[in-house]
Amino acid sequence: MEEERRWEDMDTDCLVNIFHRLGLEDLTLAVPFVCRSWYRASLDPTCWRVLKFRGLDFMPWSNLSKEFSNRYGVSGRFSFSGFLKFCIARSHGEAIEVELPLFFGSTLNELTYISLECPKLKKAVLPNLQTEDEPHLPEIIGRWHELEQLEMECKPSSFEELVDQLRQNCTKLVRLKLYGSFKNDDVSSIVSKLPKIKSLCLSKSYLPKDKLLAILNGCKCLHELIVKDCVGFEVDEEISKRVSSVGIKIFEHEGSKLVDEFGYETDECDPFYVQVI
Repeated sequence: MEEERRWEDMDTDCLVNIFHRLGLEDLTLAVPFVCRSWYRASLDPTCWRVLKFRGLDFMPWSNLSKEFSNRYGVSGRFSFSGFLKFCIARSHGEAIEVELPLFFGSTLNELTYISLECPKLKKAVLPNLQTEDEPHLPEIIGRWHELEQLEMECKPSSFEELVDQLRQNCTKLVRLKLYGSFKNDDVSSIVSKLPKIKSLCLSKSYLPKDKLLAILNGCKCLHELIVKDCVGFEVDEEISKRVSSVGIKIFEHEGSKLVDEFGYETDECDPFYVQVI
């Protein structure tokens, strides 16, 4: 009877095809320590093209922190920054997607590092930065010339400058997601400088009806518009007809209302307030 083929005897290409589907915790803590062939396959940059840090537990007492420190002989305290640089180093500049954690350790220095070491990025999912760091965002994001999808939390104070960079340097961008208070200048920037945007998600924003209509009228290539749980409009016949006439295939607006439960119908509240009502 022919002996069954063992997993460790699989061709490297086959192993890489499997490993590139795994998450970062498996790639760092499990796969490399099974056998030499698995370790060698795990070093292929293809395995590290998608770097999803969001959802991982970086607290000092987490399994990831303790196991990574033990297996790699980390001297001193485990840090998110160190883990991020380890994963990016394994990608050898081939990373196409980075998803950063919302509330743990993402700083301007780390974003700058990513922008320099991941030039082929196609999708970036970013956390909030400190207010004083926001003016640097346009320059950082503008380095990703292959960028197709950008997801942020709150609309940064440097939004207009950011859109300028997206227009000039990120010409492949087709999807933008963020929330905030959208005023005339913001909407004008989107319409005039990102006319080819195909997917726009502004859920949990302050978005008056006239601003929504301006987006519908100006973004001719838009096929997906997500504006759920917004304050400033309720979908009426005018909006519905406009959505149909411009050919938008996906229009999600559940939970949006003209005023909130406190009676506000202006942007008296900041974006963080809008996001939680």
